[in-house]
Amino acid sequence: MNKENLARKNILRKSEEAEGKSIRGYDFDNGIDYEKILDSFSTTGIQASNFSEAVNIINEMIKNKAYLYLGYTSNMVTSGIREIIRYLVEHKKVNVLVSSAGGIEEDFIKCLGDFKLGDFRADGKKLRDKGINRAGNIFIPNSRYCAFEDFIMPVLEDFYLRQKKEGKTVTPSELILKFGEKIGNKDSIYYWAFKNKIQVYCPAITDGSLGDMIYFFKSKHPDFVIDIAEDIWNLNNSTLGPEKTGIIILGGGAVKHSICNANMFRNGTNYAVYINTAQEFDGSDSGALPEEAVSWGKILPDAKKIKVHGDASIIFPLIVAKTFAKD
Repeated sequence: MNKENLARKNILRKSEEAEGKSIRGYDFDNGIDYEKILDSFSTTGIQASNFSEAVNIINEMIKNKAYLYLGYTSNMVTSGIREIIRYLVEHKKVNVLVSSAGGIEEDFIKCLGDFKLGDFRADGKKLRDKGINRAGNIFIPNSRYCAFEDFIMPVLEDFYLRQKKEGKTVTPSELILKFGEKIGNKDSIYYWAFKNKIQVYCPAITDGSLGDMIYFFKSKHPDFVIDIAEDIWNLNNSTLGPEKTGIIILGGGAVKHSICNANMFRNGTNYAVYINTAQEFDGSDSGALPEEAVSWGKILPDAKKIKVHGDASIIFPLIVAKTFAKD
């Protein structure tokens, strides 16, 4: 066989017909229809089709009345995703919230003063000289944290006095809902969590400005205690009653693991949607794909599950538009 025929045989080999939907994107000759643009993601491929599958899974969670856990890292509340989460909590679209310390404190801090749009490339030294903190391209004047201290300390004092009088320690979840009650602001996620009796867990409550304030408070009151054991007991127990559970997690870290691990106690969740930019090659839980959680018993083997690789600040509002906000 000559070289040309050998090359032709190797390159132009016959194949079986592949199954599945035909790949086709949105045709702008049909005008601009945002609903149909999002619908077209199902046949676009790459992460657009993962987005579409996430929408399908969440709509099935809602239809089957799954007990819903929403987890999100602090940058979601730093950004305008805070308003999306507030909507879900105000309208009782989710059952349990899990966030990091920043995802708690920055909701209250925003009630005390706005954050501003800045620049990812802003000079750190100049910002430090001005007393402005930066989270990505979001600027947070340090005066916001001074106002936060004035807000938080009287609440800690009340719980400390109760501890001294009754011997009852405060849990992070109890503390968060009390802050929500005290803030009395309808822009706040946790005001609505308090109003609607939606439980909020923060497995790393000392990892942020809240931790700083607790440090200052405990420096004056060394016997002050926050009971994290009660919260993990309640979070894990919350998965044992529902017929079905569903998890939606924006980001990774302790937030992602806490929700997944709690569902391990029921042998796995029925539905799982991850949205994050972390990769699995380093063995981190943050980057782990849903299939890894199946191996631990955190997601059921036959669960509907998907990971959308991407920035939740773009993806999550679009997902909510196609799911929870449809009602």
